[in-house]
Amino acid sequence: MCGIVGYIGNQEAVPFLLAGLRRLEYRGYDSAGLAVLNADGIALRKRMGRIANLAELLQESPVEGKTGISHTRWATHGAVTDANAHPHVDQTGALALVHNGVIENHGTLREGLLREGHVFVSQTDTEVLSHLVGKHFAEGGPGASAARLVEAVRSALRQVVGTYGIAVVHRDLPGVLVGARRGSPLVLGIGKGEHFLASDVSAIASHTREVVYLKDFDIAAVTAEGFELSTLLGGVSGYEVKAVEFQEKDVDKGDYPHFMLKEIFEQPETIRDAMRGRLSREEATAKLGGLNMTNAELRAVERVVLTGCGTAFHAAMVGEHLIEHLAHIPAEVEFASEFRYRNMPLPKDVLVFALSQSGETADTLAAVRESQRKGHRTLGICNNVASTIARESDGGVYMHAGTEIGVAATKSFTSQCVVLTLLAFLNGRIRHLSSSQGLRMIDELEAIPDKVREILKLSDQIREIARKYAHAQSMMFLGRQFNYPVALEGALKMKEISYIHASGHPSAELKHGIIALITPELPSVFIAPEDSVFEKNLSNIEEVRARKGPVIGIGSEGSRRLEQVCDDTILIPRCPDYLSPILNAIPLQLLAYHAAVALGCDVDKPRNLAKSVTVE
Repeated sequence: MCGIVGYIGNQEAVPFLLAGLRRLEYRGYDSAGLAVLNADGIALRKRMGRIANLAELLQESPVEGKTGISHTRWATHGAVTDANAHPHVDQTGALALVHNGVIENHGTLREGLLREGHVFVSQTDTEVLSHLVGKHFAEGGPGASAARLVEAVRSALRQVVGTYGIAVVHRDLPGVLVGARRGSPLVLGIGKGEHFLASDVSAIASHTREVVYLKDFDIAAVTAEGFELSTLLGGVSGYEVKAVEFQEKDVDKGDYPHFMLKEIFEQPETIRDAMRGRLSREEATAKLGGLNMTNAELRAVERVVLTGCGTAFHAAMVGEHLIEHLAHIPAEVEFASEFRYRNMPLPKDVLVFALSQSGETADTLAAVRESQRKGHRTLGICNNVASTIARESDGGVYMHAGTEIGVAATKSFTSQCVVLTLLAFLNGRIRHLSSSQGLRMIDELEAIPDKVREILKLSDQIREIARKYAHAQSMMFLGRQFNYPVALEGALKMKEISYIHASGHPSAELKHGIIALITPELPSVFIAPEDSVFEKNLSNIEEVRARKGPVIGIGSEGSRRLEQVCDDTILIPRCPDYLSPILNAIPLQLLAYHAAVALGCDVDKPRNLAKSVTVE
C-alpha cells in the first residue's frame, strides 16, 4: 500500500526522493518522511499528512546528502502520527529503514527486543524490523561493510513472518543502499553513476529507462556504480533487466482537474486498446495468445473460477455472466481474500482467472499461489505486464489500460470487462457460436468505443443530477443479470469518493427486504436498459415511486417509458445485453465523480484508501 523511494548517486538525494514520493502519493498519504546520509550521520525528516507537509518541513529544516530513502504511508499498525511515520531507526539511531507490508509476528519480536533493553518510540511493526536489523548489524563484528549490512538484513528477515518491501541505509555506509522484498513490490532503477529503489516504476521512470523487478526473497546491495542481488538463503539471485514502458504523460493530468476524470475520459481509447489485435474477422473469433492454451485445452475446461478484490471482483462477476451466456461453461466468482481459506471442491478441469489492475494485490496473489499449489491452471488478467501476478501465473491477458492513478478504479474496470468478453467470445466460438454470430459480435465490440464517446458527452447533464442528490445520506443502486455487478460497482464508486453510504442490490430483491429502506430522502439508481428484464425493472421502479422514493434511471436511448417513471434519466446508446456493463458503468462513474466534487471531496485521494492493496 505504501510508497518507497530510494536514491544513491552523485546528486542531492532530496529532490529525487520528493519527486518520487509525489508520484507514489496515490499509494498512501497518511504521512511521509525521508532519511538522508551525510557527514553528520542520518538526517531524518517526517511529518503526518500529505507530502506537501513534508516538503514544507524540508524548507524549514533542509538536509543535504547523496544517499537517502523515503516513504509515503498508508497506516496499518499504529495511528497516523509523526512518530509512526517512516523511516524508522534502530536502537542506536545509526540505521534507518522504510517498509511496505505487514510483519505479522511483530508482537513476539517486540517482546523479545524489549527484554534485551530496546526502547520503541512508535506503535508500528516497521520499527520492530528496524531494531531487529540493527541488532544483527551490531552483532556482525567490527568494521562496517555492505556485506555486513546485507547479512544483517538477511538474518532479520529470516525471523520475520509476513510481507515486506524494504529499503535500508546505515550511517557508517554512506555509499550503500540495501533493498529486499517478499510479497510487496520493489523495483531497482539503473542509471549512470546512480541507482534507485522504488515500490512502483512510476516513481523513477523520469530518471531511468532500465529496471530490475526484484523477486520474492531477493536482497539487493546497491551502490552508485552497480548492484548485487542475492537471496534470503544466501545464494546469488538471477535477474533480467527490463525496459521501462511507463511514459511521463501517464502521470500528467493534462487539462483535467482530477486524474479520475481524465481516466474516465480515456475509456474510448483504453477499451479499443484492450481489443486491439485480438479480433479476427477471418476466423470470426477472438485471439488471445497469452493464455498459452490451445483450443483443444480450452474446450476441455469444465468450469471457470474468477477471483479478485473490490472493483476487480465486480468485473469478475460480469465475467461469470459472460462466460455462462456466451460460452455455456459453468462459472463462479470467489473473493480473493477468502480463496485460500476455503476448501472449495473443484474438478480437475477447472480454469482459474485472477483479476488485478496492479498485479500486486496481496489477496489475489495469495489466491493465485493457492490455486497453483492445488494443481489448477491459473491465468492472470492484469494491467502491469511486469507485476508479480503476471510473472507467476501460467498465462493471461494484459489489459493495456495504461497507468491508473486515481484511487477509484474506472478505466481498469471497463478494460477488465472487455477482456472477459473476449475470453467468453473465444470459448463460445470453440463450442457453439457460429461464424456469422462471431462476426456480429465483432461488429458490436468495435462499436463500443464510439458509444462510450457519446456517453461522455452527457457529463454536464450527469453533473446536474449529481448536484441534485449529492447531500443524500444514502443511496441504493439496483440492476439485474449482467447489470447487478454494475450496481455493486456504482455503489462502490459512490462510497469511495463521495463518502455517501451506498449499497448495490439485484432489482428483483427489492421486495424481499430492502424496500423497507425506501423514503423520500433515499435516491435509488436503477440500471434499466431495454433488455430481457426491462419490464421487470419498470415494475420495481414503480414500487419505489409508490413509496415516494426518488429514482435515477440509467436506460437506453429513446426509452420513453423509463423517462415517464423516473425523476431523472440518463439515456445511453443501445447495445447487446452482454456488452451493457461496459456502457452502463460509465454514467455511474461520472455520477460518483460529480457528487464528490460537489461535496468538496478529494477525488483522487479519498480518505483511508490507497491504490494498490499490497497488504492483507
